Amino acid sequence: MKHTLTGAAALLLSAAPVFAGAIERAPQSLSILFEDGNYVEFGAGRASPDVSGRDLAIYGGSRTGNVADDYSFFSLGYKHQFNDQLSGALIVEQPFGADVHYAPVTEGGSFMLGGTSAVVNSTTYTGLLRYKFNENWGVHGGLRGSRADANVTLSGQAYGPLSGYNVDLDSAWGWGYVLGASWERPDIKARVSLTYNSPIEHEFDTTETLGGAPLRAGETRTTVKTPRSWTLEGQTGVAADTLVFGSVRWVNWSEFQVRPAALSCSPASQLPPCFGVTEGLVSLEDTTTWTLGVGRKFNDNWSGSLSFAYEKAGDKLMSPLSPTTGRKSVSLAAIYTQDQWKITTGLTYAKLGDADPETGTPDVARAQMRDSDLLGFGIRVGYRF
Repeated sequence: MKHTLTGAAALLLSAAPVFAGAIERAPQSLSILFEDGNYVEFGAGRASPDVSGRDLAIYGGSRTGNVADDYSFFSLGYKHQFNDQLSGALIVEQPFGADVHYAPVTEGGSFMLGGTSAVVNSTTYTGLLRYKFNENWGVHGGLRGSRADANVTLSGQAYGPLSGYNVDLDSAWGWGYVLGASWERPDIKARVSLTYNSPIEHEFDTTETLGGAPLRAGETRTTVKTPRSWTLEGQTGVAADTLVFGSVRWVNWSEFQVRPAALSCSPASQLPPCFGVTEGLVSLEDTTTWTLGVGRKFNDNWSGSLSFAYEKAGDKLMSPLSPTTGRKSVSLAAIYTQDQWKITTGLTYAKLGDADPETGTPDVARAQMRDSDLLGFGIRVGYRF
């Protein structure tokens, strides 16, 4: 019962698209560390967001169309039990990413934001060790490496002289660490773990252009930190063959800044072209996401679970590259086990909070994004040996 439903919780917390701050797609759960024995798993999925709205009426009210493209994701994990006290794991996943595109006005899209786009790709590699002091207490930690790249275009009347600006952040590595502790009580299938993920700093070689013309002679460098986070996860048996699980995750999105040279320089002290010191390409608020679910074992082969997640909406004035705030979601999972094999499938529906894409200083709303949602599907195949 414990191992089957632990797998269900892991799927719901990692395969469900998070969409927090527009670029977080998985909460970097370390549940694989708590699998029995040696264990390997592969996960994949697909998400279809629908984020659409209109320019404000004073700007003509043209439709934006769906600005969030579908995306796929994968993960790979291996856990090895060295002895009764020491275990380790390797995890490959894609926790951050973005595919945002506003159709140009020439194609029936937004007059204010048409042509604006953002593509962010990242893959994270985590190496972990876990040490159990006894059957109740343990600690875990390790190193995390992230390879990322991005390309952003600002286009439309809302950007004024910046319309046509493009920045390419070339692929770069960054490094961070993971630290945590856990408590378990095997007789009631209870476990609580607390994990800290450090920021990961990337130094991107950067190329900026305006209308296709270079803004700098050669490349500059842009420093970007992925945000630090705390994740509290727990589960406990509440009745025969029934398990309750949940998590609380806090992410420090306010430290995630993307400020290329032309957007962070002072015209009085820098050679042109320089657009002055700005907030950069995106400015986000910190988020706290709550998840609560229940799992049930039906027979020796089949188990299932149901969970709900909630993230409070923040200020509706959001970057056009992050045109939602807050979410409510429901997830279903079915788990089939046979001998050493475990196959888990999950389906998530999320209602994404309304937002008003803004530009300028002070912030001025340019459009309204309403009734956005997302449908995601994931599958994990695990083998114990």
